[in-house]
Amino acid sequence: MAREAGAKKVYFASAAPPVRYPNVYGIDMPAAHELIAHNRTEQEVCEAIGADKLIYQDLEDLIAAVQKGNPEILHFDTSCFSHEYITGDVDDAYLERVEALRNDAARGGKNAENFIIEMQSW
Repeated sequence: MAREAGAKKVYFASAAPPVRYPNVYGIDMPAAHELIAHNRTEQEVCEAIGADKLIYQDLEDLIAAVQKGNPEILHFDTSCFSHEYITGDVDDAYLERVEALRNDAARGGKNAENFIIEMQSW
């Protein structure tokens, strides 16, 4: 759209690191394969969105900025950036099961209660 409006150069800057993985702790997010940065380099994301330059916040800098704002924060969930889930029990197989259930629920018209019951049976 920026180019259609006459921009000669398009720069995209994000105040967050690239979101590559879903959050599994209650935030409704797209499946991993639907995230633009999943399994893509920053250069590939830049090309996919049609930007001339892409700038992401560095994860370590984000963590430092949050801690500077509140020194009592020692750790917080960054799993959607780092693929490191704080509970330690989330792996690729778990994410694939979640994605399959969500896809099946969407196609089959299952309600959220049935989805939660299926998740708890793992």
